Amino acid sequence: MRNLMFVLRGAAIAALAMLVLVPMQALAATHAGSGPLTAQAPSAIAVSASPGLPHGAINHGDTAWMLVSTVLVLMMTIPGLALFYGGMVREKNVLSTLAHSFATTCLVTLLWYVAAYSLSFTDGNAFIGGLGRLFLHGMGRDTVSDRSMAVPESVFMSFQLTFAIITPALISGSFAERIKFSAVLWFSALWLLFVYSPIVHWIWSAHGWLAHLGVLDFAGGTVVEVNSGVAGLVTALVVGRRVGYGREAMAPHNLVYTILGASLLWVGWFGFNAGSAVSAGGLAGMAMVATQIATAAAAMAWMGLEWAARGKPSILGMASGAVAGAVAITPASGFVDPNGALIVGLAGGAACFWAVTYVKNALGYDDSLDVFGVHGIGGIVGLILTGVFAVKAIGGTPGALEGNIGQIGKQAIAVVAVAAYDAAATFLILKLIDLVIGLRPSHEEEREGLDITQHGERAYNE
Repeated sequence: MRNLMFVLRGAAIAALAMLVLVPMQALAATHAGSGPLTAQAPSAIAVSASPGLPHGAINHGDTAWMLVSTVLVLMMTIPGLALFYGGMVREKNVLSTLAHSFATTCLVTLLWYVAAYSLSFTDGNAFIGGLGRLFLHGMGRDTVSDRSMAVPESVFMSFQLTFAIITPALISGSFAERIKFSAVLWFSALWLLFVYSPIVHWIWSAHGWLAHLGVLDFAGGTVVEVNSGVAGLVTALVVGRRVGYGREAMAPHNLVYTILGASLLWVGWFGFNAGSAVSAGGLAGMAMVATQIATAAAAMAWMGLEWAARGKPSILGMASGAVAGAVAITPASGFVDPNGALIVGLAGGAACFWAVTYVKNALGYDDSLDVFGVHGIGGIVGLILTGVFAVKAIGGTPGALEGNIGQIGKQAIAVVAVAAYDAAATFLILKLIDLVIGLRPSHEEEREGLDITQHGERAYNE
């Protein structure tokens, strides 16, 4: 086993080297004849407080809002997502499910500091960032990001870290109750570096190809939602069904946890969406209004459809609908008005209910906690409808209803590109891990429960 772990480490290091050497070569070619390439981050991503930066450019009000938003988004993973997911699994797997969110928070924090932030946001090429911020090199107290000259780069980096944390944590819901804890750690690390970071660069870096195309994604419809949803579907298919799936009852063991987790997610989403304005102004206010309306509308849509189909509205359905609405409005929140937010929420809730209730059952895949059905489908709906309902007076870019019909095509290109790259890379990562250390515990260990077999503990000692 030690030899196998050594091989996996070597493969990961070699792959990372290839990933970071490619942008270095591209940068070197770009700068040929213009002087040597240095390790310092280019001015396009971060500049320090110097004669070139106006005195007092960092705004204390904006900074305070971004500090609060960072805490709100971190709360979405621990404790929000941990409780939301933990309540939906069986009693014998609740600790392992909580551990996925908690350990991912720790692991991603360190990797973001070491390399992922640099690969996401520094200069590089159209597909991946460079090396200017490895180990946060050159980031000082007064440096700022090109995403906002009004807040310290340290705050922007920390805010984006919370997005990087929650995305692989979301994926863990697709393989809950049937995966080795070691495999979760390796998957989260490799996926962050080779899937999440490039896609962030595509859409949110000033140099990304989707950003240059003009794709609208205010707070992560591609980066977080479609990304996690498609990866969730691939992991569900590659890892396979839970032992007894379709033959044994697998009801949630504690819906109180789930509704508490959903409530924390709802509150945290204000930091997620309104915080993505990177300021405390009117744009953040409109994003907050859109988030609240869409989340509530989707919860009501899911509740109404379930009531009609099954005769009773479930609390799990209400919670799932609320999350679906928050997912759908994420890319649109800084671009649509309240009327658009209402339609996005209703459409997101209805589409996700349909996907979870009918598509999943028809196809027979075991996405344990409906990552694809909620985040994948909700993200796709939100991205496309952003191209329809975007209002120029709010986000600066009109949508189809204001005459910019081509925006729908740009949004569709983003969906297809992210989904295709994500699916292929996720499949390869999973196959590598399965080859070296294996993805699943034995059937006997799975039946006993992952709390005992993976962690040696029980959630409830009666």
